[in-house]
Amino acid sequence: MVVEVEIRSFIKKEKYDELLDFFKKNAEFEGEDDQETHYFDGKNDLRIQKNKSYSKIWLKGGRIHDEERKEVEVKFGRDDFEKLEELFLSLGYNVSIKWFRKRNSFKWEGLGVSIDYTKGYGYIIELEKLSDENDKDTALNLLKEKMRILNVDITPKELFDKKFEYYRENWEKLALEK
Repeated sequence: MVVEVEIRSFIKKEKYDELLDFFKKNAEFEGEDDQETHYFDGKNDLRIQKNKSYSKIWLKGGRIHDEERKEVEVKFGRDDFEKLEELFLSLGYNVSIKWFRKRNSFKWEGLGVSIDYTKGYGYIIELEKLSDENDKDTALNLLKEKMRILNVDITPKELFDKKFEYYRENWEKLALEK
């Protein structure tokens, strides 16, 4: 089974600018995107998202901020986003968070790289690699080494969880900040 192995860290605005510059010079730029993601309540990590190109339903296994997770995505036309939201609301789900993110995506040395800014949440770098279930530890070690090369301290999962819970409780106010 293929799993997505990922590692992420909060970064300061200065590091965000530095990393954008580095990756634009040293990696394949895949594009900039504006994303709106709605997380639904319930026992599963169920989301819908729209970006510049399409909408999608997105289900992630495991717990949020785990280093490896199984993912299922189904893509739809961009204009279907409101219908997707209506579908899940009609099924009894409630939106627990709305997330507004600007993402810069790159391919770098066989890895996916995202340099993100999420309104009210902060600046983040994320490295990811698709891996066979048996090789996930090797992939994770590679990602950690790449973070060291980039001079980025890895943010502990507990800090991500704490900040995420704060955002979950305050997103309506935080997402409106400039």
